Amino acid sequence: MLTPPDDLSQDMLVSALAGGWQVTVASMAYRAVGFGSHHWAVIDAAGTRWFVTADELGNKRHSLDEPLTAAFGRLRASLAAASDLRDCGRTFVVAPVPARDGEPLTRVGDRFGVALYPFLDGQSFEWGEWPSPAHRRGMLDLIIATHTAPSAAARRAMTDDFAVPHRDELETALRTAPPAGSAPAGSAPAGSAGDAGDCGPYARPTALLLAQNAVPIRRLLARYDELAAQSRSRPSATVLTHGEAHPGNIMRTSGGWLLIDWDTALVAPPERDLWMLDPGDGSVTGAYAGATGVTPLPSMLELYRIRWDLADIAIDVSRFRRQHPGSVDDDESWNVLSSLIARVGLSWSGRAP
Repeated sequence: MLTPPDDLSQDMLVSALAGGWQVTVASMAYRAVGFGSHHWAVIDAAGTRWFVTADELGNKRHSLDEPLTAAFGRLRASLAAASDLRDCGRTFVVAPVPARDGEPLTRVGDRFGVALYPFLDGQSFEWGEWPSPAHRRGMLDLIIATHTAPSAAARRAMTDDFAVPHRDELETALRTAPPAGSAPAGSAPAGSAGDAGDCGPYARPTALLLAQNAVPIRRLLARYDELAAQSRSRPSATVLTHGEAHPGNIMRTSGGWLLIDWDTALVAPPERDLWMLDPGDGSVTGAYAGATGVTPLPSMLELYRIRWDLADIAIDVSRFRRQHPGSVDDDESWNVLSSLIARVGLSWSGRAP
């Protein structure tokens, strides 16, 4: 995220690091890297450098009424899987440092899960296109090593249930959005954002954007449900997956490639990791089949590609149906949401219902 959370102070973090890991903070600086979690670079009293990550549990929920405890449990299971995978000899895994109680993270207040990592020197990358074939191949090799790890690596991991996070809020927003064409974004009358109310500068534009694109979004949801039903009726072999195998989650160091950000690790079909790597020419799926003996299914690649888009839409819709101040993070989320829905609208408007 680009800005630190208002309700997680540095004093709270200093206390959490001291109590959870016996780290005495000498300096702490917020790092605006990635988008989803909050990060700080820390130097302790002995001069050791650390990297601290805090996740807002409300953003980790799968539904509006899911307890934050469940979201914390899911995050804990994912980070525990990273630790177990590293313990199985996969040294490329950047796993959290265990806290004093052996847990991979600690809960700070009701709303945050905090994890501690060693500070890594290396080359980081951004979300987006793969910068080179070597970079893509480096990630594929790490994914293959993850998928072929001993079963002990997945002993604490949860299994993918194919849920789209915040889907309930997306469907509510689609039902309560104002009629398409009723007003341009940003100029709707009070209350036109449905039951979201006037909760921030992007509530009404979001409601109108959904109204204008309700048909293609519903078609995308229906296609996803069709693919998920097919997967449940013909279950395939599952493996421990990372969940976000994009260019920003791999680092190049003097010791080789490292795989970071394990907060969405799950036991799932292998396509959960492969769709981001697949350029569509058969090179990745062929290399994966040659290394593992498992041929990725096009339908499963499509399922996870669609779910990524649906999750991004639903998470941002949830964000703008809650109180939001119009921060730079809100601005960035709005840019992502509006461009994504525009793409979905172009791709799915002309398809048969």
